[in-house]
Amino acid sequence: MKKFGLALLGITAAIVVLANVGSLIGLAVSAAIAFAGVHYYRKTDSTFLKLFWGFVLVIGLLTAISNIPAFIAIIAMLAVYWVWRQWDGKKKDDIITQSDDPFVNFERQWNEITK
Repeated sequence: MKKFGLALLGITAAIVVLANVGSLIGLAVSAAIAFAGVHYYRKTDSTFLKLFWGFVLVIGLLTAISNIPAFIAIIAMLAVYWVWRQWDGKKKDDIITQSDDPFVNFERQWNEITK
């Protein structure tokens, strides 16, 4: 039953991501515009150009912030990633390397000591 729920969540999240690819591209373009505004704002010495690049930065930030479907798609991407990681049911903490070196297994040994 757990696999069915994970599959259902993963498929739904993947559909949401695919439906919002255009808005993700728009968010990337808006972020690039904002980045260019910051980059050239810091480079220039002219007051007029500082105002211009500041205006470009504000426009880029406003278009990025107003792109709500892209943020929903990013959350859906995180859900797909989470489903991908949970599919096997193994945790990273369960994997313990066997070694005599105390620095390799420090976390495991620390948990044994503090019990």
